[in-house]
Amino acid sequence: MARQEILGLAPIPGGTIAMRDARSATTRDVVLRPFSLGRTQLTRAEWSAVMDDAGTSPSLPRLPMHPLTWFDAIEWCNAASGMAGFSPAYAVDGREVHWDVGADGYRLPTESEWEWAARAGTTAPVYGPLADIAWTAADAVTGPQLVAGKLANDFGLFDMIGNVWEWCWDYADTARYGDYRSLRGAGWDDPHWSARASVRRGSAPDALLEDVGFRVARGAVGVTGTLSAQGWSADADKERASIKGPRPVGWTPLRGF
Repeated sequence: MARQEILGLAPIPGGTIAMRDARSATTRDVVLRPFSLGRTQLTRAEWSAVMDDAGTSPSLPRLPMHPLTWFDAIEWCNAASGMAGFSPAYAVDGREVHWDVGADGYRLPTESEWEWAARAGTTAPVYGPLADIAWTAADAVTGPQLVAGKLANDFGLFDMIGNVWEWCWDYADTARYGDYRSLRGAGWDDPHWSARASVRRGSAPDALLEDVGFRVARGAVGVTGTLSAQGWSADADKERASIKGPRPVGWTPLRGF
């Protein structure tokens, strides 16, 4: 089957980004390979083109597709990869999802990829005046807005801040939040202090949240069978979940590694 891109993706150059861990108060440098990323959050039309068997046209096709669970995003990525002739990025077994870092199919970005792309070479909390680049609480809107309604960053990406939060591949914190996955970017009802490139949030992978959508990445970034890529590592997830000594109240370490 011939491979054919079905989304408008922007080429993201490789580079090095400093990723900060607020809980441990540490910073690590992550070296990233080039990859591709959606110029906008996935829209209703793009979702429907892959998942709607009836072929009906969605209302407001340029609205971000929301609400969506993390598992919904994984399902769309694999279905879209099959449609386009790419290798699916994910092997799914119930609630367990394994990423083939050597696959060329559609996938969720890692947090490091997401933040690198959001910053687009900048080091400030945002890549431009918030009013010009993001839909936030300051706009007093009652829901997500059509994509690309404000200015793009220097990588040609729209709404990296604001509009809807975006699912990423990574666990939020395997020691504290179990299987929660990470969210980035802030939403239409978030105040300015939450609308920054470094802010992260987490939620259960099966949670359906009104202010959550996703943005699609694509590109092989490692060798099949390798359990690390682009700032993510299965070993690091396992090590973080291994709590020694008394467990802090409310912490639910992820089991089953």
